[in-house]
Amino acid sequence: MNISGFFKTPLLSIALCILSGCSGESSEISVDNTCQIVINPQFFAVEAFKEGFAAVKIGDSLSFKQGFVDLQGKMPIAPKFDNVQEFSEGLAAVKMGDETDGKYGFIDTHGKMVIRPQFFFVGDFFEGLALMRDGDAFTGKYGFIDKRGKVVVTPKFDAEHGFREGLAAMRVGDAISGKWGFIDNKGVYVINPQFDLVGDFSEGLAPMKMGSEKYGKWGFIDKQGHVVISLQFDYAEPFKDGLAVIRLGDRNSGKWGFIDKQGKMVINPQFDNKCRFSEDLACVKMGQGTTAKYGFIDKQGKVVINRKFDLAGDFSEGLAAVRIGDSITGKWGFIDKQGKMVINPQFDLVGKFSQGLAPVRIGNASTGKWGVISRQGHNR
Repeated sequence: MNISGFFKTPLLSIALCILSGCSGESSEISVDNTCQIVINPQFFAVEAFKEGFAAVKIGDSLSFKQGFVDLQGKMPIAPKFDNVQEFSEGLAAVKMGDETDGKYGFIDTHGKMVIRPQFFFVGDFFEGLALMRDGDAFTGKYGFIDKRGKVVVTPKFDAEHGFREGLAAMRVGDAISGKWGFIDNKGVYVINPQFDLVGDFSEGLAPMKMGSEKYGKWGFIDKQGHVVISLQFDYAEPFKDGLAVIRLGDRNSGKWGFIDKQGKMVINPQFDNKCRFSEDLACVKMGQGTTAKYGFIDKQGKVVINRKFDLAGDFSEGLAAVRIGDSITGKWGFIDKQGKMVINPQFDLVGKFSQGLAPVRIGNASTGKWGVISRQGHNR
């Protein structure tokens, strides 16, 4: 769920305000007592918390800077960067400079630059390595660096995924005729480039596609590159908790379901959205356009929260965001796993709960401001 927001006037101060609650004590906002405002809505954008920090933007749509707030609402890393990525394995990528000439480096949790800005593009750290690109988006090549900034996999690939389960998907050649394979952390191909598209390894298997954009089919390979689930799906995603999302039919009219690791269909394709399980429940959509409604199923495919919401997100920390009403006038709140509304619909856009907190926007996309809430009565 995209949680970007905008406001037009710069802040008078970058200091954060910790409020006592959502009962209307603040003159700027008025929300009910099902939640607690912990960071006053004031930002151009706020991302979800990870490793104790959330990225924030200060400024407006034409001129802004990014920094980080912590779980206490303080700003230990001042907004002075032109772009930032979330913390991963104790480091966060930051960019200094504009879209044309800017370079990425990495800071630690104290805001100290530990890898100087030198890369045109970087990814997050996974399994001790971060993706990097040497050169522009059209002619540059991809490789990997370690946490000292040392290049450990020479940039020679044309497209990439990060490392998962010790392997990283890399493409050689252009987006039309190039082929995907998998390398180890030394940059050596373990599975030679031969696939037209791939996903990441998860639970020992990776989805892969053979054939054209329109007529190609997806299946799954193991870490030796053997096809273990035959090419039969029109789309497939990596496994999670023993199940993988698949689609039969085209992206407009196809239906979504789930298979197990033997390729058996355990929840028949019947849903109109790409549903994923999170915390043992999956958000599903039935219907199209203004008549579509969202609910949740369990891993047996049984509807456990009735389809009555106009939009919904995944569960995180026991709560899922749901919208009542249309995209213009509707409001967002949060339900628990029994479908009970525990934070009433009152926000114009929200992100997911992470580390006890969730970003929320009050106001529309043009003038609204982002802050952070916690669930009332629950310790962070």
